[in-house]
Amino acid sequence: MPERRAPAPPREPLPERQVALIDLLDRLLTGGVVITGDVVLSIADIDLVRVSLRALIVSIGPDTPSPWPASRPPEDRSDEDRSDEDRDDG
Repeated sequence: MPERRAPAPPREPLPERQVALIDLLDRLLTGGVVITGDVVLSIADIDLVRVSLRALIVSIGPDTPSPWPASRPPEDRSDEDRSDEDRDDG
């Protein structure tokens, strides 16, 4: 006959710990996050709409440079600096 073990004592609940959203995001982005998901809208077992999400989210820094070239902010152009072809002759 197999030996019976005594039931395990009930576990203590984890202490409540509040984590700031910024700390959570920092921790996730440091290591990277992969998000995948599928949403299917169907009627009578006929798929009408399917949305698939595949995303990799990581922070960019000196250790992991951006795969895209650095972009400059748009230049502040006043009406005097705009060329005639950019103007609306309305």
